[in-house]
Amino acid sequence: MIIKLYQSAVLLMTGLLAGFAALPLAASPVVALLDPALSQWETYLSYRHQENYNGSQPTDASGKPLAPLGVFPGLDPHDVFTLVQQDGETVLRVSGEIYGALTSKQSFRNYHLTLQYRFGEKKWPPRLSKLKDSGILYHANGPHGQEYFRSWMLSQEFQIMQGHTGDYWQQADSAIDIRAFQPEGEMNAVADVTQPFLKTGRGTGGPGFVMRQLNAEKPDNQWNTVELICFEGQSLHIVNGQVVMVLKNSRYHRDGRDIPMWQGKIQLQSEAAEVFYKDIRLQPLDALPAQYRGYF
Repeated sequence: MIIKLYQSAVLLMTGLLAGFAALPLAASPVVALLDPALSQWETYLSYRHQENYNGSQPTDASGKPLAPLGVFPGLDPHDVFTLVQQDGETVLRVSGEIYGALTSKQSFRNYHLTLQYRFGEKKWPPRLSKLKDSGILYHANGPHGQEYFRSWMLSQEFQIMQGHTGDYWQQADSAIDIRAFQPEGEMNAVADVTQPFLKTGRGTGGPGFVMRQLNAEKPDNQWNTVELICFEGQSLHIVNGQVVMVLKNSRYHRDGRDIPMWQGKIQLQSEAAEVFYKDIRLQPLDALPAQYRGYF
């Protein structure tokens, strides 16, 4: 009788433990990143680049080097990054007139970032005759102004651009591997989820730019939804629900060696075009979402 009771208790406890183990983990809360004072961000503004910009240090009329405008907490005094009301919603307006970025004060590692964007009407030098352009920079580290335009941090870029949203650009010394067709001659590398991973960026001998797999943008300048999923050096660029790029092994290359770069700040670029952002939200992740694990 005692043995039977003991066996029953063991079976009951085993069942309870199995039941608890089967319970899903509670999802981490979603963090809204826009507030009236942009309190979770700081602004960095560099230069009003001109049409003849070639990557060298900007100078004044006398040839004296110009200093960047610098860092500002939250809203900047030059109104490059402002909050406006559109259709009853609070929207971030990026004028694009001065190169720079809105930079999160906090660094993030594993997360699911979502936001909506659409372009405005205005363009500025040096992109008056080019497509409207902006971007999300992730795993951003170190000082501002490390790359060609002297405006952004060492980072990986999820491009926001007319017809090219989801492209990848290396920023400064960054590198990453992307499922893509390899470049040939004047043809760019093009992302494709069926392809092996292509080494890209600094120190790889590969390209620093990869085109998205497809144009998933909405017509007529409607609001587009983009998602950036980052988990332990892996990332996904998602546009309006479609995966347009699969990336892994985020790193930077310096002094002859690769250094993992799996976390950092988030930057929203000001890059010579007016653009609007809204519903900027971030959810911390404890695991890569199951529906995306097969991409890796």
